[in-house]
Parts: sequence; C-alpha cells; structure tokens
Amino acid sequence: MQEKIMIIYHNPRCSKSREALQWLTEHGFTPEIRLYLEKPLSLEEITQLKQKLNLGSIREILRQKENVYQELQLDHADESSLQAALLATPQLLERPIIVTQHGAVVARPLERLIQWLENTSDKA
Repeated sequence: MQEKIMIIYHNPRCSKSREALQWLTEHGFTPEIRLYLEKPLSLEEITQLKQKLNLGSIREILRQKENVYQELQLDHADESSLQAALLATPQLLERPIIVTQHGAVVARPLERLIQWLENTSDKA
C-alpha cells in the first residue's frame, strides 16, 4: 500500500526534519532521503517543488528568518533572484519537505504532514 515514491528533503541537523523522517519510517514509509545541503537543488528541482507545493513564489519555502536571507537582502528580490539565491545557498530551503506523486508539503509542524498524508491517501 505504501510502495509509492516519496522523497524527503532532509537536514539531519534539524530536529523537525529528523522528527518527520522518524514518523514516516515508524509508519511504514521508506522515503528517498534527499540531503539537499550536501547536493544542492537544481533549477529544475526548485521549479518542480514550486509546482508540487502550488506556490505563488519560491519565497514561500525560504527560511526568511535566517541571517543569510537578510544578508542577501532578499525581502524585495524578484523570483529569478530568489531562485539564484536558493541555488547558491541551499540552507535557505525550509525543511523538511515531503514529495509524493500527489504533491508536496512542508512538514512543519509534524501535524501538517500527518494531515496531508491522511488527505492524500485516498488518491491512489
């Protein structure tokens, strides 16, 4: 039943990311673990995430409170500048992000992931 493809954009140093991964494995999921800090996202992956998450802007998945976000002065940056910043600075990505064939969710807090999975489980 849970043989579906699932990817987690994961930072092992992040407690929320570890919590989501632990919950998934405890509930029978075996997600592909994408260590985005070790292998930064491509422009294609960023575009796919934006589409899967149904975002108006990449800004919605950027860690806007990070010092580097402020240092790069991204508050009023256009979309292409935000993409370039995320390509060059992967720690800007909000995490964890879970992706399946049904879409994606920023799994923060964990309850958001659980609710999202419940709402998408009937879309087999």
